[in-house]
Amino acid sequence: MAQDGGEDAGQGAEQFVAGLQFKEGGITVPKAHARFQLTPDFRYLEQADARRVLEDLWGNPPDESVLGLIVPRKPDLLADDSWAVVVTYSDEGYVSDEDAAKIDYAEMLTEMKKSTSEENSARKEAGYGTVDLVGWAVPPRYDGSAKKLYWAKELSFDGNAQHTLNYDIRVLGRHGYLSLNAVAGMSELAQVQKGMQELLPMTEFDAGARYADFDASTDKVASYGLAALVGGGLAAKAGLFAKIGLVLAKFWKLLLIGVVAVGAGIRRVFAGKKEKPTVS
Repeated sequence: MAQDGGEDAGQGAEQFVAGLQFKEGGITVPKAHARFQLTPDFRYLEQADARRVLEDLWGNPPDESVLGLIVPRKPDLLADDSWAVVVTYSDEGYVSDEDAAKIDYAEMLTEMKKSTSEENSARKEAGYGTVDLVGWAVPPRYDGSAKKLYWAKELSFDGNAQHTLNYDIRVLGRHGYLSLNAVAGMSELAQVQKGMQELLPMTEFDAGARYADFDASTDKVASYGLAALVGGGLAAKAGLFAKIGLVLAKFWKLLLIGVVAVGAGIRRVFAGKKEKPTVS
């Protein structure tokens, strides 16, 4: 569906979306021991439908870590400026926020830019395209009372004029953290930022799984702190820019949650394939 064009493909996509089981209001995410209290501006797709959208509609590689998809009511999923929020959960342990006030995000950005640039040589040798971290689209901010961290990065692929926005939220819990990840073109920053800020207070862990419920005598503690969630939290599993698929579309879109790439109007996806791959 993601590769075919023409009127028939458009009608097929509309039927596909019409067949999705959107949920509204209070949403439970049992595997993450968390919940969303969505306003009418958002809807939710549970794991099966979320993966259908990511994999069948948008042409992404399979990813079992996806727990759900938060979808703005507007724009429509089939619109060129569509965006959605992928929900995942890490159970690697309680992430201490003791380093919150000590993090130098300007220095971190410099190091991240340098590391990303240095990796481009290896990408080229492997036949992949380049990726550059342009800067913060939204500087990192940590709400210590709510235990929520958010930031956004601006990315560039092969010098393409249309840059990519990667917006992240991390909600800290007793046993790990909930990840909300959205991707769009930089031209969509205003609407994505507004939507993600609206989602912040709608996201909470269940009683007993909240950050304040941590028991130092029994609970596992993660081997990294807040700085790693921004500068290398993704690297904790697969590498900050590892196993990333690049979408060639009207608007290029990248999703940095391990191996998922997402976009609207996709014509071709190179994700872990050796046929003219674009990003390592």
